[in-house]
Amino acid sequence: MSTLSNITPLEPIDRPSVTDQVFEKLQSQIVNLSLPPGVKISEAEVAKALNTSRQPVRDAFFRLSNLGFLDIRPQRATRVNLISVNKVMEARFVRTALEVETTRIACKKIGNSEISHLKRNIEGQRVAILDDDRPRFHQLDDKFHKKICTISGHPFAWQIISESKSHLDRVRLLSLSFNQERTMQEHQGLVDAMENRDGVKAVILIRQHLSRLVEEMTRIRSENAGYFADIDL
Repeated sequence: MSTLSNITPLEPIDRPSVTDQVFEKLQSQIVNLSLPPGVKISEAEVAKALNTSRQPVRDAFFRLSNLGFLDIRPQRATRVNLISVNKVMEARFVRTALEVETTRIACKKIGNSEISHLKRNIEGQRVAILDDDRPRFHQLDDKFHKKICTISGHPFAWQIISESKSHLDRVRLLSLSFNQERTMQEHQGLVDAMENRDGVKAVILIRQHLSRLVEEMTRIRSENAGYFADIDL
């Protein structure tokens, strides 16, 4: 009897539902500030813009509300929530805890080809700075940190970080008005430490790099006062 008889048919391949697509689209635009904090947003307008019915938009709104991105009040306008400093700092804490460990492990495992990959990423960051392409810089920044998680052998760590850092990303994008050069230099210092297999220094550098947002927060808030909640609940 053929062992192939034990192979069962494939399950139907799941594809993103309309609600998932609406959710991902809106979350992306909220995070990249295309839908800025405080802006009004309506189911009808979104449904028309995305050429869909209102039900998937309503469902997406509910999910975004649960994540703290939308303030939905019956009989009143729905708004994109102002940035909560508490949520930003919680996300930073989770990210730092995971990346300190993945950096420590990656420093032991990293090879020459992976060092070259990170250096090419930094060159891309340099070009993005010269072009004043902040979205591109932000994308390369994420890819840089994701690569280190992958090198460590724990790529799931980046998945956890990605799921928790959306509130943090809004602030990161605001900070790019003044800190791209410093961020790139810190990335270069981290790669140098990893290339030298200096795990102690690499851990110190990644911790400092991810903690810098704390000292920058005052400036970010003063330059974008209307984007932040006065009181965090």
